[in-house]
Amino acid sequence: MSAAIDIAAARPLLAALDMAGVAVFAVSGALAAARARQTIVTFAFFAAVTGIGGGTLRDLLIGAPVFWVGRSDYLGVCLVAAGAVWLLRADRWRLSALLWFDAIGLAAYAVIGAAKASSYGLPALPAIVMGVLSASFGGIIRDVLAGEPSILLRREIYVSAAALGATVFIGLLDLGTGVTIAGALGIAAGFGLRALAIARGLALPGYRD
Repeated sequence: MSAAIDIAAARPLLAALDMAGVAVFAVSGALAAARARQTIVTFAFFAAVTGIGGGTLRDLLIGAPVFWVGRSDYLGVCLVAAGAVWLLRADRWRLSALLWFDAIGLAAYAVIGAAKASSYGLPALPAIVMGVLSASFGGIIRDVLAGEPSILLRREIYVSAAALGATVFIGLLDLGTGVTIAGALGIAAGFGLRALAIARGLALPGYRD
C-alpha cells in the first residue's frame, strides 16, 4: 500500500504543482498550434486541451471533482499561455522549445497525478498509473489534434520518464519522506530522464530489435 497523503496537508503543494503543470502543458499545446500556423482560436483550444486533459482524466478515474470545473483560473492560465505564444511569434521557435516545455510539464504532472491519487487512498501501483496518465494524456491529445504521430507510437523515452517520476515520488512516500522532498525528487527524476532522451536521442528498443 502507498503511504496515503493527507489531502488537507498536501492541498497547497498540489495546487501549486497543478497550476504550474497546466501552464507549461498549455504552452506546449499552443506551440503545436504555432508550428501548424493555426488561428488564435486553435491556439486557445490546443492550450486548454493539453493543459487540462490529463488532469481531467485523472479526476474522472479516481472519483474526484474535476479540478478545473467551477473555477476560472485554470482555463485563464491556458488562455494567457495561448496569447503569450501567439504574441511572441512562436512559429519561429525551434521544435526543441516544444519538447522542453513538454518535458517540464510531464515531470510535474506525473508527480501531481500520483500525489492526488494517493490523497484519495489509492494503493501505490494505481497511484503511479494515475501519475503516468496525468502526465501523458494531454500530450497525446495534442499530437492527435495537430496531426503529429502520437508519442505512444514513437520509441523515444516519454511515458517511461513519467513512470519514473511517479514511482520515485510514491516510493519515497512509502519510506517516510516528506511530500515536498518526495515531490521535488520525483519531478527531478522524471525531468532528468526525459531531458537525457531529448539531448541524447535515447529510445526504448522495439520488438525483436
